[in-house]
Amino acid sequence: MLEPLYTADEMRAAEQGHDVDELMERAGRAVAEEVLRRYPDAKRIVGVCGGGANGGDGRIALRLLRDEGLDAAESDEVEDADVILDALFGTGFRGEPRADAAALIERVNASGAVVVAVDVPSGVDASTGEIPGAAVRADHTVTFHGRKVGLEVAPGRFRAGTVSVADIGLAGADTTHQLVGGDVLRLVPLRRASDNKYTAGSVLVVGGARGLTGAASLAADAAFRADAGYVAVAAPEESLPVLEVRLLEAVKRPLADVFDAAERAGALALGPGLGDGHADLVRRLLVETDLPAVVDADALRGLEPFERSAATVLTPHEGELGRLLGEESGWVAAHRLEALRRAVDRFGCVVALKGADTLIGSPGAGPLVVSLGPPSLAAAGTGDVLTGIVAAFLAKGLEPSLAAAAGAAAQQLAATLVPHRAGVVASDVVAALPRALDASV
Repeated sequence: MLEPLYTADEMRAAEQGHDVDELMERAGRAVAEEVLRRYPDAKRIVGVCGGGANGGDGRIALRLLRDEGLDAAESDEVEDADVILDALFGTGFRGEPRADAAALIERVNASGAVVVAVDVPSGVDASTGEIPGAAVRADHTVTFHGRKVGLEVAPGRFRAGTVSVADIGLAGADTTHQLVGGDVLRLVPLRRASDNKYTAGSVLVVGGARGLTGAASLAADAAFRADAGYVAVAAPEESLPVLEVRLLEAVKRPLADVFDAAERAGALALGPGLGDGHADLVRRLLVETDLPAVVDADALRGLEPFERSAATVLTPHEGELGRLLGEESGWVAAHRLEALRRAVDRFGCVVALKGADTLIGSPGAGPLVVSLGPPSLAAAGTGDVLTGIVAAFLAKGLEPSLAAAAGAAAQQLAATLVPHRAGVVASDVVAALPRALDASV
């Protein structure tokens, strides 16, 4: 359900007391075996090896490949290689590569060869996923003992290619960061024989301004498909005729009646298509109700820290989180874990930073990483879908970090069940949600 993700310091702690030469021999053998298995037709294998332990792992792999009769050698001449072993920098590397190393990295990336990274692609910060300078673009990474944070968190994850984990004989350990598996959905309480529509999960979506009714509709549909028993939408009066046509099962209420509608709700989904000018209403709903709440999209505009005891989950994308922190979206994209930490500290609640890797931060707890989904989730409306799912899970009684993690997992697994990859739209993901939940039973 939760897999450890190691930082450089946590790996050093795991290796303490072990014979370094023996660990390197095991690591090098794992790399050699992976190359032989994946690339049996490779004729020339070149290793670019640094001076540290990572370089030692690469040299051992090259020796073992030569023992198998292959042309495998350490060299900076990478242009004619079939496979390049990247063993320049290991998990302890931080900062920007020096000019000579950066030039070599760029030549590796431009070579056209298959690139196998040893433990972590050189130039990627293993502890954060940040890339301050040049970084190897690997086709495959053989990492040792456990996955590293930088292999799962962007932008580092985009340089890792496929990842395999090699056992080198170290004991497991607790880690600050954890990777969420699809089996987290087993913790979602689906409807029981004793449930009625309210106890199965009751969600109030607040949004749906003129021209933005699709966002509220997607959130409402997603909440239903995430097994909520009752969903209502509170929207501006002029949007209700559209919502009446668009939504069959959901109850529609004018936005002026939102506090009355909240009396039947088990959780709030604030913001899908809400439009401008509602910051005061959002704040009142947060401060004056004790309902678990998801805050997304337009409800994040101008949001200031608030005091409430009820469970609260913010679900920004990088641009929205940048505005909340006074940073550019590009800074958030380059420093996702740092941005998450700052948001959790500022708002004192659970924050789910959306992206190819959705990061869940909670006060007093380490980050959770959910990275199960395909690139097809990069489509308009999928954030509204996530809002509806998380609201449904909160209404079912899941604590907020688990609701956020399970919601992201459900959304991402549903996307993998859509039968096509091109042209996926948010409603395709909604339609696949029941199958994703059924698969967890």
